[in-house]
Amino acid sequence: MPIAGGLYYFAYPGEKPPVVLIHGAGGTHLYWPAEIRRLPGHCALAIDLPGHGKSFGCGLQTISAYAEAVLGWLGAVGLSQAVFVGHSLGSAIVQELALDHPEYVLGLILVGAGARLRIHPDILQSSASEATFHTTVKIIMEWAFSRQAPERLVELASRRMAETRSSVLHGDFLACDAFDVMDRVGEISQPTLVVCGADDRLTPLRYAQYLASAIAAARLEIIPDAGHMVMLEQPQAVATLVKDFLDNII
Repeated sequence: MPIAGGLYYFAYPGEKPPVVLIHGAGGTHLYWPAEIRRLPGHCALAIDLPGHGKSFGCGLQTISAYAEAVLGWLGAVGLSQAVFVGHSLGSAIVQELALDHPEYVLGLILVGAGARLRIHPDILQSSASEATFHTTVKIIMEWAFSRQAPERLVELASRRMAETRSSVLHGDFLACDAFDVMDRVGEISQPTLVVCGADDRLTPLRYAQYLASAIAAARLEIIPDAGHMVMLEQPQAVATLVKDFLDNII
């Protein structure tokens, strides 16, 4: 089980510059399906953030703290640059890296993303309590998938999120709620791919459209029949977009 800088990571060998996959709130590296974790010809590394999955420590409560943890992991595994792929909370971490530590970032892929990620106050409150934690997970999953999503897929994602400590998920939501780079996102200069599920109700299409318009070197791809968990609902479509992006910038 590879651990570096206190973080577990899944590694798939490849010859090209590495691709680092960063999951969303309450997630693990398994929220990236095999089609994306095993991109032909590309070295892909999918991490578990602090306190998530198989990683050590506690969850954090700011995007900056998570970005610092990722930087520590990069140093521990000996990486100086990578293409970063982030989903939701992970997309905020990737934006923070591109803005404050651009020397590490060759390119960005932002999935289910926004330059601001507000969390409903009721979700913040219910996620803080063990008594209401499982209700919170149920509500999130109802909103995270499109209505076309297979029931078994939603159930599996729900079970995985329910394995996260309530304090960790609550910290993730606090980090998302405080994240706001609306006035800075235009400073990102690296090639950027913005991916949004057409039926995303958590980070709606207008969020992705704003990112794509504000970042000069960005393009937007909208995937039909998918919600916020677009990479789980349409894994091959997302994998194809990711590989095409990588092949054209590296």
